[in-house]
Amino acid sequence: QVQLTESGGGSVQCGGSLRLSCAAAGRTFSRLVMAWFRQAPGKERECVAAITWTGVYTYYSDSVKGRFTISRDNAKNTVHLEMNSLKPEDTADYYCAAEPSYRGNDRSSWHSWGQGTQVTVSS
Repeated sequence: QVQLTESGGGSVQCGGSLRLSCAAAGRTFSRLVMAWFRQAPGKERECVAAITWTGVYTYYSDSVKGRFTISRDNAKNTVHLEMNSLKPEDTADYYCAAEPSYRGNDRSSWHSWGQGTQVTVSS
């Protein structure tokens, strides 16, 4: 099991930027696929970005493609989500998740989760 701790959430105006970070501990971080999910009130938790352990392969949902960038630093056991051109519909709780292989959008297939960090985008 890996312990994940998110940080960097907050409130921002439409068009603004935020950078989320997730620190990992307890397992070989560099061998894990890392992902960012988000869950808005009344909606399903969705995967918005993922990155393989080499960083070569990334995934973005259509809703964030071109605006969000996922990156990782295996030396520091951290993964980041750079969010630009934020929209009110990006408002959600954002969660970091980890698995040895990419599990897609099925949250039940991801077994390591952080506690979440809240992002609020005002119009």
